[in-house]
Amino acid sequence: MTLDDLRVFVAVCEARNLSAVARTLSCSQSAVSQHVRRLERETGLTLLERRRRGVAPTQAGEILRRAAAQGLAGLDDALRRLDDLRSGVAGTIRVATGATTVRHFMGAGVTTFRARHPEVNLQFVTADSSRRCLEAVRSHDADLAWVTVGPPLDGVEQRTSYELPWVLAVRADDPLGRRDTVTPAELAGIRHIELPERSTSRVHLEMHLERHGVRLTSTTSVADWDTALLLAELGVGQAVLPALPGWGRGPGVVRLVPISGLPPLGAGWAARQWDALTPLALEFADTVVTELNRSGVPR
Repeated sequence: MTLDDLRVFVAVCEARNLSAVARTLSCSQSAVSQHVRRLERETGLTLLERRRRGVAPTQAGEILRRAAAQGLAGLDDALRRLDDLRSGVAGTIRVATGATTVRHFMGAGVTTFRARHPEVNLQFVTADSSRRCLEAVRSHDADLAWVTVGPPLDGVEQRTSYELPWVLAVRADDPLGRRDTVTPAELAGIRHIELPERSTSRVHLEMHLERHGVRLTSTTSVADWDTALLLAELGVGQAVLPALPGWGRGPGVVRLVPISGLPPLGAGWAARQWDALTPLALEFADTVVTELNRSGVPR
């Protein structure tokens, strides 16, 4: 059993087609089959089921695929770091981010870190949800991810760095915009601009509103918090959002009215194992949090 055997086997399981993998690897289909047969001889089990259109892993094959994929991802990560050492590069930090992460949370931290370490390669992996950011970390596609802290995910550690209070975003000329605070009960009649379905922030909000007997109805939905704020500014409706850094500083068309009685939303870093991160990755994570502290964002 060799690394090449495992790499080819994982590729076949993902593509579900021997000839497709052969084309990708620029080799013959029989060469791909030999890798699979060698694994089957060593395990003593059938790993692939031949179907009319391609192949699929058997139960035994799926067990091997999962283990091999996880191990190969970690090995590829290690080889990448060794390549950095060999080529003299100071290091690479891969950060999974959502649409609003860098703008609202990382700007000052990235600037400070870059000034301190201009030779470090910073790679930002864009993902459209916290869940996908966590998956990028778990699959070794990212070292760190800034996420909305949610339910535990096997293979990933999450740390809350900030607690963001919930606010109602309304136009200043809206009657609710003249209030100092609003209660959850007063949200029942708003023209709600809803957050992305199954997003961590929406699940958190709906769960705690239900405890107050409130269920919001909506005819408008958005993919991110910034768009919800913009639509509230345009008067399309009102949005219930976490108070992000940089929002509500100075006069404007939109007012952010604090909502009493709702637990804040946690945000912070995620990694596979904190004690396995490189010193540079740890420094980057600490720098981002330090700069946010300086900006006066509530913890």
